[in-house]
Amino acid sequence: MTRQPLVARRAEELLGAAVVATAPVAGGDISTATRLRLSDGTTALMKTLPHAPDGFFAEEAAGLRWLDEVTPDGGVHVPEVLGADHECLIIRWVEPGKNSVDAATALGRALAVTHAAGAPTYGLDRDGFIGRLPMPNRPADTWAEFYAARRVLPYLKLARDRGAASAEDAAAIEALLPRLADLVPEEPPARLHGDLWNGNVLWGLDGQAWLIDPAAYGGHREVDLAMLALFGLPHLPRVLDAYAEAAAATRPLADGWEDRVALHQVFPLLVHACHFGGGYAARAAEAAEAAARYA
Repeated sequence: MTRQPLVARRAEELLGAAVVATAPVAGGDISTATRLRLSDGTTALMKTLPHAPDGFFAEEAAGLRWLDEVTPDGGVHVPEVLGADHECLIIRWVEPGKNSVDAATALGRALAVTHAAGAPTYGLDRDGFIGRLPMPNRPADTWAEFYAARRVLPYLKLARDRGAASAEDAAAIEALLPRLADLVPEEPPARLHGDLWNGNVLWGLDGQAWLIDPAAYGGHREVDLAMLALFGLPHLPRVLDAYAEAAAATRPLADGWEDRVALHQVFPLLVHACHFGGGYAARAAEAAEAAARYA
């Protein structure tokens, strides 16, 4: 590791500790990542984004801290927030390792504990971000209302505006929304990671699975489970089995939750359509049609 003076100085101002070495970290398509070694022996990860939207890193830091509240009780592991400002976030470094069945089992159990910690409402008292996109969080009384108004329609409109979704895609997705109240059993809001796809699960050298880059809010726990399944996760069946076993002790998953995976994948697929275009909106439409068939 060498030392990048500008990056090191910025970190030192935030942390109040000397940075003795820095190194670029590959990966990520939004922020620039840098590994830091501090004079006290701490290793950290610094994420920077010049001219970041207001609250961009503050919301990520708040989400990590909210999830971390449950970690002492057996909830998911998230990196410790060391510092944040309007253009950067510094978290404790997690040394990457290999996935394992044991870590996947522990992740499933821990996720059930985090979800069970709950949230005051569907939504949050402030808006957030998912990827580089704003994420509306204004609370709603029911999950059906929140999912339609805050998770599907905003990104469907943006995908249409960006030419990433066709009129046929939109029609298929919109046809699902009036049926949500009948399709999804209501339950108390869970404490969600909110962007729980494979890329945000870091398998640590310590044998634990660590969750990063949250878009946290209060929502239906089936959303996190559906997102885990969207792009493939190592040992996913073991994660889901362990989750179901742990949840059974307090609040079992509602019957037919596997059939609603497609329904809750409509939202992240639309987010991907907004970010990347391609065929994601068509996949969201197919997921909506599949969800309707299961009813």
